[in-house]
Amino acid sequence: MPPPAICPLPLRQQKLNVTPAALSFQIKSLEEHLGVALFRRLNRAVELTEAGRTLAPGAAEGFATLSAAWRATKRLQDNSALTVTAGPALTAKWLAPRLYDFARAHPEIDLRFSATLRNMDLARDDVAVAIRFGYGQDDGLYSVPIRKEWLTPVMTPEMAAQFPTAESLKDAPLIFDDSIDFLQPACDWPDWFRAVGIDFTPDHGTHFSNADHAINAAVSGMGAALGRRPMIIKDLQEGRLVAPFKIAIETQARFRFLCLPGAEERPQIAAFRDWFLAEIEKTAYISDDFQIIPVEDIPAL
Repeated sequence: MPPPAICPLPLRQQKLNVTPAALSFQIKSLEEHLGVALFRRLNRAVELTEAGRTLAPGAAEGFATLSAAWRATKRLQDNSALTVTAGPALTAKWLAPRLYDFARAHPEIDLRFSATLRNMDLARDDVAVAIRFGYGQDDGLYSVPIRKEWLTPVMTPEMAAQFPTAESLKDAPLIFDDSIDFLQPACDWPDWFRAVGIDFTPDHGTHFSNADHAINAAVSGMGAALGRRPMIIKDLQEGRLVAPFKIAIETQARFRFLCLPGAEERPQIAAFRDWFLAEIEKTAYISDDFQIIPVEDIPAL
């Protein structure tokens, strides 16, 4: 049996923002209502009785639910703040370089970002919008699917001159983005080589757990990376990277824009959604340069 939970009275009074007399009165009223003692009174602390330990988990859960509902209701009244969560790689390589335009167009919105891969509960957490990558089970949410992802080799112009053909790429230092290991069918170097008719499975290379780290390594000249479209667009446009082989493989996964049903009509969420989708369309033309092969259509060699 775990030891009784003991809390010093001054600490509990501070958390509840009540006087000692008010706290004692509330405890006494609760015990009279239940007909059982919940606390043992010590000198300057209290400890839970067996009944108190039985009640505590459910009471804590109830207060947490009430607190989350309170925060969610307060957010409905606030059209000036918008908290968005997205993965660290998308935030670093795609969102952050573009947010100045959104902030300039909407100075009335206090935009906040939480760059994390943790699946946040939009009904409980202090987050209004989530941008997530994967296959998506978005039941109970407003969900806007974005274009499917494709991947293609990218490298510095100097490395591209050193390895000018897909066949020569077998001898190049390769970079692996392990953040997409969950994709099924897989979308990795062996799949891209098969898409160009080469039966080759690399047995060495540098691995990164984050997509943006893999792309930054390619920018530094460490090797060739199999880059996802949104992670490489800016580096391609600004010449830090090139994509010399115009064959890309398309995943079955995609990004989705998520919020609670009905929340999409709130002014700041609608503004961010419209801006986000418009920004994606601005660079859609890049796909026109590639032969994009769905990964499930790549033949076995």
